[in-house]
Amino acid sequence: MDRMLLDVHTHSDFSPDAESPLENMYKTACELGLRVYAVTDHCECNFWEEAENDSITDAMMYGAKRYALQSIKAQYELKQRYSGSTEILVGMELGQPEQARDKAMIIENDERLDFIIGSHHMNSGCDDFYYLDYSKMSSQQINTLLEDHFRQTLTMCRTCRFDVLGHLTYPLRYICGEHGLKVSLKQYDDIIAEIFRELIDKGRGIEINTSGLRQKYGLTFPELGYVRLFRDLGGRIVTLGSDAHRTADIGKGVSQGVEIAQAAGFDRIAYFKQHEPEFIRL
Repeated sequence: MDRMLLDVHTHSDFSPDAESPLENMYKTACELGLRVYAVTDHCECNFWEEAENDSITDAMMYGAKRYALQSIKAQYELKQRYSGSTEILVGMELGQPEQARDKAMIIENDERLDFIIGSHHMNSGCDDFYYLDYSKMSSQQINTLLEDHFRQTLTMCRTCRFDVLGHLTYPLRYICGEHGLKVSLKQYDDIIAEIFRELIDKGRGIEINTSGLRQKYGLTFPELGYVRLFRDLGGRIVTLGSDAHRTADIGKGVSQGVEIAQAAGFDRIAYFKQHEPEFIRL
């Protein structure tokens, strides 16, 4: 594996939908020779406390406070042990921070963190896109769902503190990938451009999330066209993440992500230390 590569979106078993212990994730990243590595465990801000009798049954949505704070503590304590030829960052993926601002700010203000990904996994009042049955939806319902996704993502970008916007086109993992439905995002291009301008104005970036390359969807989140749009609008910060939930997937697709970044016009890949961007020239 190329020493220049990095992977700054991964999950340890502090994320309840992931399977590998944090220390194993660090060991694997070092063995692979990644130059920079981050675990960014889930913190679904709208599920801060333990929940009971909720419509969502998957444990990943429950007790974000417990999982997130335990992860940050463990990352911070292990960071020095494993930082060497591989630089270890302390990271977190904030889900729906605009839906629970008081809870999100606890994470946003944690001085131990180097890096925060802002992500939108579910529209307000809805389940995660993972759980929705798109086969029972009309085209108009799916279009409304996607418009709400992008508009709420824009609100998140305007009101919340994070470093990089995670997997902008996340719903397509399920709508197109798992359910095999065809949708066009062209009608949302104006909203997406507004999202990008907001990020650029605040000195933030987007990630090229490569998980779709090993899933049914077959493309990155977002795909090349939107990475190029971000660049054309003046974006200069792009990161790479496999979204690995186990050691076996660390670094997967990152080489293709580098190619997409270059095709979009980027000659540097970014990562964050204490919320300040650092760059690796490609």
